[in-house]
Parts: sequence; structure tokens; C-alpha cells
Amino acid sequence: MTQKVLAGRADDPELKGELVRVKVDQVILAREPQRVLAEALHAGMKKCAVEVAVAYDTRCVTSDGAETAGDRVMRAALGTGLLLSRPGIGFPAPVHLERFGSPARLALTDEPRLAAVGGAGMLTLVSAPSQLAEALSTGAIWLRPPRSVQVLLSGRIRPFVCVRDVALELVRRGLGDTIQRVDREHQAPVVVEFAGPSARLLSVPDRAVLAALGPHLGASAAVFVSDEKTEVYLRDQRRSKAHRSLVPDPGAPCDDVISVDLSAVDPLVMDEQGVVRPVRELAGKPVVQVVLGGDTGASLRDLLAAAALLKSKRVPPRLDLLIAPPSRQALEVLAHSGALVDLIATGARLIEPDQRLVTGELYPPPAGGVSLRTCDPEPSAPLDRRFVVASAETIAYAVASGTVGDPRSFKRPVRVTVPRTLPTDDVLIVRKTKGKGKAEGEGGKPGLSTPPPPVGWTGAATLAVVKERTVPTAPSAMLLTSLDAVRWAARHASDLGAPLRAVIAEHVPAGMVPVFAALGIAAFTTDAATMKKLAQEPSLSLPAPGGTDVVAMAGTTKTELRWSAVGAERAWTEAGTARGSTATAKPAR
Repeated sequence: MTQKVLAGRADDPELKGELVRVKVDQVILAREPQRVLAEALHAGMKKCAVEVAVAYDTRCVTSDGAETAGDRVMRAALGTGLLLSRPGIGFPAPVHLERFGSPARLALTDEPRLAAVGGAGMLTLVSAPSQLAEALSTGAIWLRPPRSVQVLLSGRIRPFVCVRDVALELVRRGLGDTIQRVDREHQAPVVVEFAGPSARLLSVPDRAVLAALGPHLGASAAVFVSDEKTEVYLRDQRRSKAHRSLVPDPGAPCDDVISVDLSAVDPLVMDEQGVVRPVRELAGKPVVQVVLGGDTGASLRDLLAAAALLKSKRVPPRLDLLIAPPSRQALEVLAHSGALVDLIATGARLIEPDQRLVTGELYPPPAGGVSLRTCDPEPSAPLDRRFVVASAETIAYAVASGTVGDPRSFKRPVRVTVPRTLPTDDVLIVRKTKGKGKAEGEGGKPGLSTPPPPVGWTGAATLAVVKERTVPTAPSAMLLTSLDAVRWAARHASDLGAPLRAVIAEHVPAGMVPVFAALGIAAFTTDAATMKKLAQEPSLSLPAPGGTDVVAMAGTTKTELRWSAVGAERAWTEAGTARGSTATAKPAR
């Protein structure tokens, strides 16, 4: 399915080059839209070159109402055809799934959590700011042809088991190890493709919960089949014209297959250390905080089920029940159905859909008990922000009893029917106002901030060796000891700025290498023994760029590193940006 999406958009439909140039349908900005838009406007963009470009303002809770340069950039970009989603509309992934998700299309984003849109059959890849600016300006981008791992779903989910439990079962079954093996073998990004007879039984919001799992396990994206369920979902959203069928061809090749029987899945949790365990192993532990909802952890059906299970019950004295509806649409449905009244009567507090909730910056887990949440944890989260991931029905049992326990103890399952008539008013999506001339800032762009100048790997350099999750103040090479650490570095690379010049790990997923390269950060891999030696050295001397294997000096010892970038990605690393890049497609080795 992934190859189908890309082949119809690529200059080389056979996808045989190291890098191929493909047409982009959508650009989704959710983490740092101001930087991407400033770069695109500074380069002279007059009109967005993609079908849909959306920027999400995810900071609902603010302490200073003063206008910033970023606000002026966002207003100026409205004149180019950009859509701006105002605070309060919801978390980017579920909102985009509802209002813009389109099967068999290619979208670029700066937020890994947008992989959830793959539940509607849309391929969503993470890119660096300069790549996103290039896509906005030209409508195309260079990327590595991905490989695929197929997950075949069979059977039916049993009562009191949610799709979130299925996602945790895939983590426990070693899907992440399979993804990493295929990535290492082919030096290519991996996309998880969900198919099988039971994939057609899942609703699109439930599919989104599973698709959001991809980046958590090191995949570049995840995508579901697009079938009659997708068509019905889009019709309910009043977007039936967006539907396209997307199914795997019989006998289509893939690099590995994992089969999961949904009827064999039990209620599971992921503890603070990231280990998936049966709920019974944590049974009896006191719960002090619950966050129901969030970005991609619970569908509307899950929220309605939790409300039904908690009806006429009361929150225990030492437990905080926080409700974060994933989208404004979900909030309206909860209100009209009476489920929101039931949750508030239980003792729930309604909180705004601020993206800092899922990172733990807002409402961090309190000490002295378990914090249960439905959303995925942040990569390499600090110890004071770690929580237990569970399904909505497991959380409902925790609220009812005050302790972790198996939701099957409710004994009587609830029947939930999601309304077919959904509110689709886009009142919080700002579009360019017609008939009022140019948008403020269009043309000369007065008052707009200049994007930071690119800094690349242009010659020999001596870098300080720093540990993961360190904010460097001088040119540095960061050692990354786990996949979560690599994900953290990729997520924060643009925030860390020019001091971060290289990252070194045993494995850097191929989908993250272009993100580093487009910021001028060299991505190296080496073995575990070399990583241990480097951790003992204060600095590392790199030669000028050239060749795949790099011989660096750590103290007085020669150290061999492998440069993960290929083709034009090396030119991006040297230039510090992917803007205005060119590449020559080379045959795959």
C-alpha cells in the first residue's frame, strides 16, 4: 500500500533510486509552525503548492497575551492559502483525521503523533523544518523509498478489551524489533501496514489508535486499508468526496508479516519503564491520577464506554479524574449524548486540549501513586513525568475502585453506539478572508522574523561529547543509547540549535536520518563497544565530510563511525538545510 501511494506521485514510479522525488498532497504543522512558515515566506513563497496546508496552534493555556513574531508569521501565511486551527479545536492528530484525513494521499508533518491519520489510509511522514518549507514552496520532496512490515489482524475483540490493548500487545510481541531489523537490513524507512480480515471490522478512529503506534516503535509511519468503513466515516464527516480505495494487492511483497488474533488479547498496561504487562500484575496499586482522552489513545467510542461504566459512581477522595476530549467534535458528541454530564457527576475535571498535556509539562504525574493515561508517552520522558498507559475501560475500573485492576471485573459490558450525525462546524479553523486585499505581511513581509541561518558540517571539527537529553552550549556530538533517546533527539533537534552537530547511536532509524541531515546534523552509527569508549572521552575530532565510513579521533584513539546519510542527504548535512536541494537518483545497491 505504501508503494502504491508513492508510485503515483514519484518521478520514478518504480522507486528504484536511493532517493526519489515525490509530489506532496498535504503539509501538517503542529510542533513549530512559525519556524517552517517563516522559512517558506522568507524564501518568497506566495502560495502554498500543496492541496492542504494546516498549522495547529496547540498552546491553549498561556500566561502572557502579548503578540509575538510567531503570531505575525501565522497571520502572514494565511495569505498563501494556509489554514490555521485555533487553540481549543483539539489535539492535531484526531482533528486532522476528522477534518482533512484523506485515503491514499501523502502528507508531511513535524509531529510524529500525526501518524494516527494513517487510520484513514493516509501516509504521513515526519520531516525537518527545511523539508517542510520546501514542500510548501514547491509541492514536492526528496525521500528514501520505504519498506513495509505487514500486520494481519484476525478474530474479534472481546468485551472489556480496547484497541489500545491491541496496540500494547503488538509492543509486547516485538513489532519494534522486527521494524528495526528491516530498517538495518535495507537502510530504508519502515512503514507498518495493517490489513487482514479483522482490519475491516475496526472503525477509523480505532484504526487511528493502532496507526499512532508506528513512530513509538521506530517506524516512519503506519497506514490502514481504505475500504467501505473509511467511506462511511468520511460520509459521516461530510467529506465523502475525499474517499479513495487503498488495499494491498494479492501476493504483494513485504519484508515481514506479523499475525495477531484479536480474540486472544487481554487487558494490558505499559508501566513507567515502558514494559507491557497484564493488568493483573499491577492489580491493587493505588491510583492518584487519571487522564482520559488525549491525542491518540482513546477513540470517541472509548470515551462513551468509560462514561457508561462510571455512571452513578464517584471519584475516590485521593484520585484526580481529568478528561481531555481529543477534539471539539468529540466534546460536542459527549455533551449531546449526556456522557459528559455523567463524567462530571462522577467528579471529572474537564481540561483543555493543550499539547503539553501529552508531554507531561501540564498536569504532570503526582508522586505517591500511579498515574494512568490513554496517550502514548514521550520519548525518553524524565522520571517525574512517567505514567502508566492503559485503555479507557481499564482506566474506568481504576476510577471506580481507586486501584489498578482488570476491567472484566465489571462483569456486565456496556453497549455503545457512536452517533452517525456528527458536528462538522469548522468555526475554529481560520481561512484567508476574501475581498479584503492581501493578508497582513504579504508581499514585503514587514516585521517577520528571519529564520536562523543554516549551519552544516563543512570541514574538520572538534566536538564535545555529551550524553542524551543534554542541552549543548558548544559544538557537540550527542551519544544516544536507545531508540527513545534517538526519538527524543530527532524531536528536539531544531530546538537545540547550532551547538548540536552530530548524533551517534548503535542504530538511527532511516526515517530519522533526513530529519537530522536537513538540520546540518551528522547521524553516525557504531557498535556498543565504541559507544562505551566514547562515553569516557570529553571530545571527538571529526574529519571533513566524505565517504560512508568516517575515522574520527576520540582522545588518542581512532574511532570508526558510519555516516547514515545517503545521496542528497549528505549535501543537506554539509549545507545545513534541505531548501533548494537537488539530487540525482542512484540505483539501489
